[in-house]
Amino acid sequence: MTIPSSRIIFGLLFFGCSFLMAAALFMEHQMNLEPCPLCILQRIMVMMTGIIALIAAIHHPRHAGIKVYGGLVIVSAAIGGGVSSRQLWLQTLPADKVPACGASLDYMLEVFPLADVLAMVLVGDGTCSEIAWTFLGVSIPGWTLVGFVGLIAIGVFQIIRPLRQS
Repeated sequence: MTIPSSRIIFGLLFFGCSFLMAAALFMEHQMNLEPCPLCILQRIMVMMTGIIALIAAIHHPRHAGIKVYGGLVIVSAAIGGGVSSRQLWLQTLPADKVPACGASLDYMLEVFPLADVLAMVLVGDGTCSEIAWTFLGVSIPGWTLVGFVGLIAIGVFQIIRPLRQS
């Protein structure tokens, strides 16, 4: 069996990230599920991973470049997976341990420096602990974590794959 070229795999990664974003936008606009601050950070990491994959597909790098792009995919997806894990942890907290709901992300970005906003968002709030939708008993950040793990696995494959001259 022939392994697809790195360009094809990076292109598929981009389309996978595009699918994840399409699902997120469908849930927001058609199912009326408002994203919390942690959800927005996860979307940013999906977009970042997709942009890296798109640039790699267009660039069509050779040996070392494939490994660099694969590593960047791993780093961005791992950060997103960490944010997903944080939200999953918040969803497991008892009601009395959940952080209080805070200001909206738009308001925080207007009032506070970016570093402070990131620190506040990563703490999470009450809206981040709500489970608004599940599929097969898994909530949205759980499925997002599955997506990030898949992206990481493909990034690892790009790094360790046997290289061919194409």
